[in-house]
Order: sequence, then structure tokens, then C-alpha cells
Amino acid sequence: MSNPEQGQQQPTPPSRPPQGPVRSPRRKLIAGALVVLLAGGGWYWYSHRGADSNTQGTQGARVPGGVASGPGATGRGGPGGPGAPRSPVVVSTVAQRDMDVVLNGLGNVTPVSNVTVRAQVSGPLLKVLFKEGQMVKAGDVLAEIDPRPFQAALDQAVGQLARDQALLQNARLDQKRYRTLLQQDSISSQQVDTQDALVRQYEGVVKTDQGNVDNARLQLGYTKILAPVSGRIGLRQVDPGNIVSTSDTNGIALITQIQPIAVLYTIPEDNLPAVLKKLNTGEKMPVQAWDRQMRNQLGDGALLTTDNQIDTTTGTVKLKAIFPNADGMLFPNQFVNVRTRIDTLKDATVIPVAAVQRGQQGTFVYVVDDSSKVKVQVVTLGPGDGTRTAVLKGVVPGQRVVVDGADRLKEGMTVEAVDPAARAAQLVPASQPRGRGRRRDGSGWGGASGAHGEGGASAPQGEHRRQRESAGASGAAAEAPAPRRQQ
Repeated sequence: MSNPEQGQQQPTPPSRPPQGPVRSPRRKLIAGALVVLLAGGGWYWYSHRGADSNTQGTQGARVPGGVASGPGATGRGGPGGPGAPRSPVVVSTVAQRDMDVVLNGLGNVTPVSNVTVRAQVSGPLLKVLFKEGQMVKAGDVLAEIDPRPFQAALDQAVGQLARDQALLQNARLDQKRYRTLLQQDSISSQQVDTQDALVRQYEGVVKTDQGNVDNARLQLGYTKILAPVSGRIGLRQVDPGNIVSTSDTNGIALITQIQPIAVLYTIPEDNLPAVLKKLNTGEKMPVQAWDRQMRNQLGDGALLTTDNQIDTTTGTVKLKAIFPNADGMLFPNQFVNVRTRIDTLKDATVIPVAAVQRGQQGTFVYVVDDSSKVKVQVVTLGPGDGTRTAVLKGVVPGQRVVVDGADRLKEGMTVEAVDPAARAAQLVPASQPRGRGRRRDGSGWGGASGAHGEGGASAPQGEHRRQRESAGASGAAAEAPAPRRQQ
């Protein structure tokens, strides 16, 4: 090659160093464009998803009449204004009636008598005359022990008694003769005194024999085991044919007296003065026993007495109530909720306990006026019976208070009173799956549907995504450097 040609090829090496700075800004521009596209796409997706959530909130809860409610509901006039959404609530009317002052306590059913039936003599068990779980009466024969050894002992004692009685009778006849002879001065007085001592000796022997006879007859009677009290007999502990004795630990069976039956329960010590005031006047306080869930009443009774001291560890005192238990619903050692009525308030203002709310302002209720608007009303509560409570100040009979649906209420909101059954039907069960940020044909609930694409997104969202991807691809193609031509 000539020198000029070599001169044309030599400028190539000096031109490479400047190309480094030229390519670096292009790459930065491409990376920046991609970041801007990704940020814009993320902002668009986030704003579109927020709009879907708001739309779903407005359509998620509806009340009769087609008006939406709930945290996402919006109206023309805001809360309480014209066109505002009506929140469904359940209301109750404030009543005026007699109110029972009731003390609630926790207790256990305790039998009045709990007797273990044991054998009082030892011997083979011949018969068991009761059925397990049977109701028995005091004096009923429950079992029999072999009586033959005890019958023989009784016969022996009776024979000994008859022998000694004959000797005593003979000694008394001799005593009578000696006294006649002494009057005739035929014998000495010493013989009469000796005969008198012999008579007294035989009298003592006869008394001993009589005691032996009574004891043998008593032991024979113990061979028939009788029920000491009336009640329900438990499971049999010994089968016929076994040898029973007085030292057996379990005995033959257990009898529990359940009619009447007692309930031991506790109340706070602060309520003790009111109870003692009634007891000291001799007034009977009615007591009710309820099951564990406070759904079924098990019996009616009366308060019997209180314990003689307060438990300092718990600050409670024990009370004992007696129940007739004619139907047998109260069972020994059963856990019960006990309600004791200690007083009755005449013509008290009464509201359901569910209507009472508590906040920074204290105890209050939501009162619904004639225009279906709610108002926060602070109240002063009195005693209650568990389901209803007396109000000393704050509301008057005839007003309406909210008992269900108060968690979403605010001062001045417009509400709509609904039937409790209708409200329960509107609530979505916790087990029902909810949508996740996708609307289905405008209904507000998500999930895949025929109007959506394969990925679960709606058709407009898929079109926007494709536009963004095509725009990103075209932008990337525009910013990409052209390939160098090989020289």
C-alpha cells in the first residue's frame, strides 16, 4: 500500500478513545428511559387498583333501596347530608318496667347427702338387689350377706339366756323359802344373805345373756344391707360371690341425694351487705341455676345461707342455695351459672345491654331520632340482670337506641332500621372468599370471569398493558445505538 493509504488507516486508533464517552451517555439514556417507563407503569397500576378498591367499597354493602353503605360509601352531602348513604342498624325501644337487681355467680352443684354404702359384717355377698343408677328410698334392701353364721350365733345366745334365766328362777324360789324359814327361826340369817347374793349374781348373768342375744340379733340384721338415705345409687363396686368386710374402701355402692340438692357459688364481697340485709330480715331470695352457655335454665331455688368468712385470696364469699330438683336437671358436681335476685326496681328505664357503648366520654348510646339520624347520648347506668340494664339518666322511655351496627356510626349519620334477620342475611360469612382488587362486570367482587383476559385482568387493563409494552419496546428501539459497520 502507498503512504496515503496508510495515512487513511492510521486515524482509526485515535478515534476509539472518544467513542467510549459517546457510548456511555447513550446507555444511561436507555436505562433512564426504562426506569421512567417502569415507574409510570407502576403508578398507573397502583392508581387503577385504588380506583377499583374504592369502587368495590361503594358497591360492597347495600341496604334495602339500593343505597350503598360502609367505609367506602360516598354521598352527595357527606355523612348525614342529602343523599348520604344509610347505614343499616338494628334498633330497640327504651322501655319502662320493673327491673330485677340480679347478682351473677359461678358455682357447682353439691348433693345434700353423699353416702358410701359399706358392709357392717363380714361374709359372702349372696345377692345384689339394686340396679345401677336406680332411685332408692331410705330403708330399701340393697344387698344380702350369708346370714347362716349369724343365725347360729343368735341361737346360741338365746339358749344361754334361757339356761341362766332358769337358774335365776330357781335361786329366787330358794330365796323365798329361806326367808320363810328365817321368820320361823329355823335357819340362820347367814344362809338367807348368801341366797340373796346368789340371786343377784344370776340376775347379772341373765342381763349379760340378754345383751349377747341382742348383739347376735343385730349382727344378723346387718346381713341385709339397707339404703341409709334416699337418692340415686351409683355404679356397683362388688359382684355377688365376693367376700365383703367392714374394711373395704370402696364399699358396695355410692348413694347421692339429689332431691333436694344444693348449689355452692361465690359472689364478690362488695355485694355481701345487700345479701345479708335480706337474710337478716328472714326474706327468701330466689335463685336460678343456668347451664354453662347461659341458654337453658336448670332450676329454681332459694338462698339458704352464706359462709362464715370471706376468701381473702379471691375477695369472694361462698353462698349456698337449695333447689327442689324435681326433674333431676341438676347433677352433682355440675358447673352452673347462678343468678340471685336481691331487689326489684319499680318503673325503671330499661335498655338492652347490647346498646351500651363505652368511649372517652364514658358510657353512651346511639339514639335514633324521627329523621333517622343518630345522636351520641351519654347515659348513667344502674343495675342490670345480664341482658338488660337500668338507665338512671340520659334517655327516656319511647326513644330508639341502636343495639347492632354501632361500630360504623358517627354523630349525625343517617341510618335505616332493619330487621335483625335481614341484617344477618346481608352480612357476608367469614368463610366466603372475597375478591382481590379485580372487578367482575361492574359488580364490585373480583375473580376471573368471561370479560377478563387469561391472566385475570380486564380487557381495558390488558390493552393498556400492551400499549405500555409496545411503547417501551419502541422507545427502547429508538434509543438503542445503531450497529457499527465493519470497515
